Amino acid sequence: MFERPKSGEKAILVHVNQPLSEWFADRCEFEELAAGSGADVVFSMAQILRRAEPKYLLGQGKANAVAEAVKATGAQVVIFAAPLSPSQERNLEKLLCCRVLDRNGLILDIFAQRARSFEGKLQVELAQLRHLSTRLVRGWTHLERQKGGIGLRGPGETQLETDRRLLAVRIKSLSAKLDRIVSQRDQQRATRRRTEVPTVSLVGYTNAGKSTLFNRLTGADAYQADQLFATLDPTLRRLNLGPGQHVVLADTVGFIRDLPPELLAAFRATLEETREATLLLHVVDAADDRWQETIEHVDETLEAIGANELPQLIVMNKLDRLAPNAPRMAEWQRRPVAWVSAHSGEGVAELRQRIAELAYTDAVKGWRHLTPYEGGLRARLYRDGFVLDEKPSDDGGYWLQLCLPKTRFDALFGEEETLLDCPQ
Repeated sequence: MFERPKSGEKAILVHVNQPLSEWFADRCEFEELAAGSGADVVFSMAQILRRAEPKYLLGQGKANAVAEAVKATGAQVVIFAAPLSPSQERNLEKLLCCRVLDRNGLILDIFAQRARSFEGKLQVELAQLRHLSTRLVRGWTHLERQKGGIGLRGPGETQLETDRRLLAVRIKSLSAKLDRIVSQRDQQRATRRRTEVPTVSLVGYTNAGKSTLFNRLTGADAYQADQLFATLDPTLRRLNLGPGQHVVLADTVGFIRDLPPELLAAFRATLEETREATLLLHVVDAADDRWQETIEHVDETLEAIGANELPQLIVMNKLDRLAPNAPRMAEWQRRPVAWVSAHSGEGVAELRQRIAELAYTDAVKGWRHLTPYEGGLRARLYRDGFVLDEKPSDDGGYWLQLCLPKTRFDALFGEEETLLDCPQ
């Protein structure tokens, strides 16, 4: 493939093509992304563009200024906050004589570092190959044509064509493996649907505290850190909300402004857990001054994956970082709001109650008599966690106090049956 300049950790950040009113906020996020990739930032510069130049994105004078900064600092990579076309990336590398990345490439690099599971690594590799497939150039001139012997001399296949063919084969192989994973997840979700177990999915802007809240609610030990995209791999755990009420809680990848489309396509198996959820817990960093903007960015991503119509509970996290007398709203854009601190545990008990109310909106509760011959049904009710209490009956049977979804009750006992307020 194209023999690009060797990369390193010393980086120059170029923040371009942003409105002046958003420059400082976006620059902070961009620097966090660079730090999360392990870059050693030696210089940072900004340029507000009236229009993007086709050759370098920047004007010729600003591009030369970046080249001078590379020579002065010994930088090994230049990272642009704005997306670069393949030709702009190649032109800049030729001018700067160092590796050039745009924001999408930087996010893909972070994902490659953070992927731990087999599924996560497959998804990241597929996203990287799709990104790379648009950036192939004729880099190996000594292999420009493959020539045969007598009678076989012809145009042959160029190295660029070979690279494209090999990439296409690998992309097809990865897509087939991920299709099997999607099928497996569909079977798991079908099993949960048969038992009427609600699925609650944690969504939100990256570094909003989703994994910390997930661990606080379930007692799991999912990886958590104060950095962007700390976790990528989906984690599912059972969450008990009370007698007869439990859900499957799913921790998913964090979202960010202008998430690369290659990632949305590659992570469809993971994002299916969000699209098929009964309830979304939209986790928001309440201590972030831009929390309203982050909600809008997450809503845009949810709309892109077809999950924007699902019921949402806004969870304002990091309550411990706010002033004690800070105002707390009960609703945001017709969505209920809960206030918690995943770090200290404040408000988590109330959050459990809100989840139970929203996930079990059609729950029925009461007493039901079972005969001595219905031991199998009794065992199934206990297995699914629907039994709150039990008392023996005079005929040798059982009085069970149940709490379960209405659809599940109708499937077990019939739509005409009802529960009693007390055993008779």
